[in-house]
Amino acid sequence: MSTDIQELDSKHHFFLYRRYPVTLVRGEGSRVWDIDGNMYIDALAGIAVNSTGHCHPRVVKAVQEQAATLMHVSNFFTTPPQAELSERLTSLSGLDRVFFCNSGLEAMEAAFKFSRKYGNNKGRQGDVLSMQGCFHGRSFSEIATGAAKYQDGFHPMPPGFRQLPFQDLDAVRAHIAGANAVVLEPVQGEGGVRPFDFSFLREVRALCDEHDVLLIFDEIQCGIARTGRMFAWEHSGVKPDILTLAKALGGGLAIGAVVARQHVADAMEPGNHGTTFGGNPMACRAALANLDVIEEEDLVHRAAEFGGRIMQQIRDRASDEPAIKEVRGLGMMIGVELAFDGTGIPREMLKRGVISNCTAGNVMRIVPPLNISEEDMNTVIDVMFECIALERVKHHASVTGQN
Repeated sequence: MSTDIQELDSKHHFFLYRRYPVTLVRGEGSRVWDIDGNMYIDALAGIAVNSTGHCHPRVVKAVQEQAATLMHVSNFFTTPPQAELSERLTSLSGLDRVFFCNSGLEAMEAAFKFSRKYGNNKGRQGDVLSMQGCFHGRSFSEIATGAAKYQDGFHPMPPGFRQLPFQDLDAVRAHIAGANAVVLEPVQGEGGVRPFDFSFLREVRALCDEHDVLLIFDEIQCGIARTGRMFAWEHSGVKPDILTLAKALGGGLAIGAVVARQHVADAMEPGNHGTTFGGNPMACRAALANLDVIEEEDLVHRAAEFGGRIMQQIRDRASDEPAIKEVRGLGMMIGVELAFDGTGIPREMLKRGVISNCTAGNVMRIVPPLNISEEDMNTVIDVMFECIALERVKHHASVTGQN
């Protein structure tokens, strides 16, 4: 029973997640089922992970075959899946070298380490410059780039990181001389689904080139077809020196990657960095199958076309919903900003059979599988508007003191 599993979890697992009272046991496409047989439409896709849907047959088959062949060896040896995935990612990105790891956190740690080594080789030990509203992970270096709420209770923070106001070019100009790197998400995820202006990205690229500072794009959430391009940086034409990937790369299996230009790779040498499990045959084979699905089902185009229609549909309906301040995003990474706290809305949506998320306190984040059906997506939108209206009434009553 669901309550038995939840009690087991509550008794033994760290209390780090505000879990819903639902135990999931199966997934297929854009739908998941709980232990009691209830079905839910997953508009969160495991936080932008299951972009090709839950348990896509092509990915499942690849994993099953690889599990029966070779699951893990150390990185003292090459394996066909890792070599093939390295070639695939350099070909797709136009970058030169790949380092594999197990998660977005590890990818960002590696990116910061690579940038620091690059700077040290040139005789400087400058800061990594990040942007207000960013979220690059939960390791020490990553929370040092981000919001104070993630740093509370974990001081002292490591030195070498400086946060600048969101999209403030003058602040970048003021601090870029002597810096090691600038890091940003082309579309901020946890920060409220906020895309950077393309013109800002181009100006930052020019400043980095002028000062020989590395530009790191964190595409852990917005990469791998999510925004209607394979990589979000392609919208602006601004190619980074370092690109970090994870989440949607593995089709549901854990894998992270750092893709970089040759001059970044040249700063590193054997022994400077490494991993035990990163780039294992299972994860790489899953990622290759997942990229095949994205290509064969034309999901980059669908994210752009269907995502545009979803956003327009929400904007049209938002004109009659005073609780909605703004609808923004790229492709199928959509944020609906509310005029009040929206953290209670996902629980109401869950009661109605839709898994959703509110980020930054008041932004409904819509990141469903890229191959979600129109029928399921329409249900997601209907349920979201129903619950926003319900929350608006509650908010009005609390403000006016009405019962």
